[in-house]
Amino acid sequence: MSSEVRKALVIVDVQVDFCEGGALAVAGGAEVAGAISRHVAESGYAHVVATRDHHIDPGAHFSSKPDFVRSWPVHCVAGTAGAEFHPRLEVGPLHEVFFKGQYSDGYSGFEGVDGTEHTLTEWLNAHEVTDVDVVGIAMDHCVRATALDAAKAGFTTSVLLDLTAGVSRATVESALTDLRAAGVTTTGTPIVV
Repeated sequence: MSSEVRKALVIVDVQVDFCEGGALAVAGGAEVAGAISRHVAESGYAHVVATRDHHIDPGAHFSSKPDFVRSWPVHCVAGTAGAEFHPRLEVGPLHEVFFKGQYSDGYSGFEGVDGTEHTLTEWLNAHEVTDVDVVGIAMDHCVRATALDAAKAGFTTSVLLDLTAGVSRATVESALTDLRAAGVTTTGTPIVV
């Protein structure tokens, strides 16, 4: 196996329902989609993959009286327009897409599977990826969980905060503390309105 650094970009949940006008919109989501598109065009990643919330029956994750901590309004239901990638996410053909949260909360992209039921860990290892940059929505929820799992799986992990949008300043600060404690590198500043 080569000792060469092989870096992948993991784009987390840049979907219609998480951007302005969506069922669970995060302010700045559409702006992040466009910024990620520009970043991919200017960068030379070995691989670019994405995760998608793809809820079928996620149980208590959906609630008519959500607490916005562990329960949420209905969003990203499999087969709906809200579950599609945002139209401003223009990154060309993705190397793979991982669907998460079919029957669970599905915060981390590492809980997802591709069309052949391979996990993100399995796919990255099969492609000899050593380093991952994580971007997307929301920084303080699914980006955080995905980056923590990437580090736990042994990948050198960075979160490019300029390419993320967060829900609130309090939860973003908490997420930053968790990421840094896990050895995840963070650069830039997330969009938090």
